[in-house]
Amino acid sequence: MIAEHAATTAAEKHAPLAIGSVVVDPPILQAPMAGYTNFAYRQIVREFGGAGLLATEMIAARSAIWLESNRGEHPDRLWGVRDEPRPLAVQMWDNDPDNLAAVGRRLAKDFQVSVVDLNFGCPVRQVTEKAHSGSWLLRDPDRVGVIVRRVVEACDGVPVTAKIRLGCSDSCRTGVEVAQRIEEAGASCLTVHGRVAAQFFKGQADWDAIAEVKRSVSRMPIVGNGDIDSAETAVRRLRESGVDGVMIAREAVAKPWIFAQVAALLRGEIPPRDPTLDEQQELVLHHYDLVCQRFGVERGTLLMRKFACSYAQGLPGARDFRGKISRVVTREEFLEVMRTTFPRHTAEPTT
Repeated sequence: MIAEHAATTAAEKHAPLAIGSVVVDPPILQAPMAGYTNFAYRQIVREFGGAGLLATEMIAARSAIWLESNRGEHPDRLWGVRDEPRPLAVQMWDNDPDNLAAVGRRLAKDFQVSVVDLNFGCPVRQVTEKAHSGSWLLRDPDRVGVIVRRVVEACDGVPVTAKIRLGCSDSCRTGVEVAQRIEEAGASCLTVHGRVAAQFFKGQADWDAIAEVKRSVSRMPIVGNGDIDSAETAVRRLRESGVDGVMIAREAVAKPWIFAQVAALLRGEIPPRDPTLDEQQELVLHHYDLVCQRFGVERGTLLMRKFACSYAQGLPGARDFRGKISRVVTREEFLEVMRTTFPRHTAEPTT
């Protein structure tokens, strides 16, 4: 009864999220995650339903320009973008306003994506210290504003959004100031991850600080992100923080059905159950086939190892399964480990 009452309250409070002309209903977003949220994964999420807006992996603007000018190709991270259902967001990173504007214009006009998203939150050293991009830029709110304005102009009506953290470190919490610059520059929405970059994913997301960012802007909707580990948590964060939407990241890799569960709660309905372990095993094999269709069996098998490990998260026998599946190199080995070691309801007797 309590859960159902909470869901009803949330459903009454949270209307669909408007990102410019794009309606995100329900206001639940799938986070862009490099190495994970490719076309195969997005197809899995769509099959379960419930996500109001899906996103590609984060792409490097410079790489996209180089690939097109030198080989006439698009990065694997844009696999499927032209033809898949909308709404769909593509996230990109760089520190050069001209590069970002050029790629943003191409995404908006050629690929006709629904939303162009700018990453100012990635804490990975290759992006920050080596490329002075991602969360590195949070130390310079004015530069962030310049970048957003240039991309907004280049996209010519296609909504531009951004994702940030609370700052670079506890001594450099610039989230409020950066959010205000992003709003002034014309962005249509901002996602705030509730950690500083120095934390990476350690500690707990600070949803009070996310709520503070929400209160600091006047027009731009705010999406909260961080430690959404269940459908109930997503609904509670929406209700308590005052944000306009929530973004789910790591939990959704292990449980892509979580979006459907959140959507049901927001409608005041009982959420669908988790798939059984047999159904989850079939899901992993389905996902594997989708990856192999794109990359071939050899590369697809290697890429699928991390997805299989994620699916096993929290299941009985997961440690043994991860140890074996992470070493497979052929399709035969992958299928054998899935057949014999994927977590079951009860452990098989040992001899």
